[in-house]
Amino acid sequence: MTQRLGHVALVVRDYDEAIAFYTRSLGFQLIEDTDLGNGKRWVLVRPPGSTGTDLLLAKAVNTEQASRIGNQTGGRVFLFLYTDDFWRDYRDMTARGVKFVRPPSEESYGTVAVFEDLYGNKWDLIQPQLLSS
Repeated sequence: MTQRLGHVALVVRDYDEAIAFYTRSLGFQLIEDTDLGNGKRWVLVRPPGSTGTDLLLAKAVNTEQASRIGNQTGGRVFLFLYTDDFWRDYRDMTARGVKFVRPPSEESYGTVAVFEDLYGNKWDLIQPQLLSS
């Protein structure tokens, strides 16, 4: 049996502002942006070079969903962005205005820093030991 995660949904306030952040600030690729009618779109982004799970940018459509924007995990780190060159990506993201809320540190599992997306969701930028050169 083979299984894999296809997409992870991220609740956003606005499609276009989310696309701009993920493609410009984080350097992700816009994989799909399909108009589904009635203001709904199917928007997928992914990190460059990734062949794994895509991020589905899902616009909140009611107050319940809107209440989760920026805090989908109760303040914990939500997503883990793996890299093969931590310092390259850290410098690039910092230069593009990404807000890091925990500075880089060397841990037993790799080099890591915590950043926030445009809504305040926390992410780890991490170069695991197994990906280190």
